[in-house]
Amino acid sequence: MAQVALKTDAGFSEHKHPALCGEARERLGVALRAVYEGAIETQPIPDAQVDLLLRLRHKERDRQRSAA
Repeated sequence: MAQVALKTDAGFSEHKHPALCGEARERLGVALRAVYEGAIETQPIPDAQVDLLLRLRHKERDRQRSAA
């Protein structure tokens, strides 16, 4: 892919990235999701998030009990 350099008022060059067609964006998105999901599945859930989920679940139960 070729990049186009644009001349600005300050004399610096800015690189403008080429636009991707819909098919290329879709293929890139699928590939990135696959890599990201694979990396995430191998990592454990942090204790802070587990604690947060447990607190939310307890609040949910308390609300259900008070509504009944």
